[in-house]
Amino acid sequence: MSLTNYRLAAASMVLTAALVGVAGAGTAMASTAPVASAATDVDAGSALVPVGFVDLPTRALPAAGESHTFVVSYTNDSSAAQVVAPQILVESPEAGPFLAPEDIRVERRSADGARQTVAVGSQTGTLFTDLVAAQRTLRPGETLTERYRVTVLSPGAAGTVQPRVALYG
Repeated sequence: MSLTNYRLAAASMVLTAALVGVAGAGTAMASTAPVASAATDVDAGSALVPVGFVDLPTRALPAAGESHTFVVSYTNDSSAAQVVAPQILVESPEAGPFLAPEDIRVERRSADGARQTVAVGSQTGTLFTDLVAAQRTLRPGETLTERYRVTVLSPGAAGTVQPRVALYG
């Protein structure tokens, strides 16, 4: 297993354990406002654990002071409602230095076009946005589309941005 895959697997396990603990306590890990869409919010008190992820195309972090916009989109092609959560991962270079949350800013565009800062966590060299706060229920045939902007704040920060969608059973 490569170091990148190990770090992503370790981060996913730690994040899943944290999400179960936080969700079981009935609190949300981040304070982002819900997105206005046809999708409905999931009860924050439910202890949902992702059963899979849909990885979207990766991109290198931009240079310090620059931004990249990412569109995270997923369509529920099943015949039943499905809980999903968009997520932005930022992977540090394998040889380091590892990124810290203060090296980047992640923003989500709301339905009214305003940008809202999204809290970023860190584990084993990977930065990530919260899954619990981002959970939505999609009805059959419904599409979730989120627009994120990642801005690099620290000179010399390097890494890869990996947008993805968590799928729940």
